[in-house]
Amino acid sequence: MQAPKQRAAERTPAERRTLLYLLIFSAAGLVMVGAVVAFVALAGGGGNGSSAISSKYCVEQAYPGLSAKHLGSPDAKVKYNSFPPSSGPHYQQPAPWGRYPDPVKQPILVHNLEHGGIIIQYGSGVSEDDVKKLDSFYQDDPYGLVVAPYPKLGSKIALTAWNEPVYESGADSGFKDADPGKGYVLTCTKFDEGAFSEFRDTRRNKAGERYASVKEMAPGS
Repeated sequence: MQAPKQRAAERTPAERRTLLYLLIFSAAGLVMVGAVVAFVALAGGGGNGSSAISSKYCVEQAYPGLSAKHLGSPDAKVKYNSFPPSSGPHYQQPAPWGRYPDPVKQPILVHNLEHGGIIIQYGSGVSEDDVKKLDSFYQDDPYGLVVAPYPKLGSKIALTAWNEPVYESGADSGFKDADPGKGYVLTCTKFDEGAFSEFRDTRRNKAGERYASVKEMAPGS
């Protein structure tokens, strides 16, 4: 076996510096690649009902779920952690599923979220054309939906949902020690049927007090 050949001469200081820089840049590149891979894995990640909605007009954000609690008044002041609210204390009576011409108080709507509903609200600056598209979207599949104006949203449309594990027992006792899951808000600058449909189909009827099936969430009930 022939012995490995030795270098004829030692590297110059300039050559050593060049080699050191190459090693540093190579290591940095590996770190960046790892970071990108981790980001992609998290963005598209699994988990219970997680999704990354791709839309030119909409952005979905997740918020830590707030513990549920029944409130005696729909006018109760609650410090929610998202806008519009996506989880937490709520009025003891939810709104019937449906399309509303006037705003509905937020603590009432949060109760609808607890039952697995999707709340769609739009600001006073949303175009008439987009409002008509919202109405059509609602009519196509109204189960478990509440659609109402919310002037504070300005020119934006917001969809909210609350996803959490099913309560172990009845509402008043079941939610006290329950995992509050997460609240989700999809905020949009324009109507986007694809993004709205994906949010509805991914998030609907996955809350602590959900129905046996979506079809039980009929308008007016």
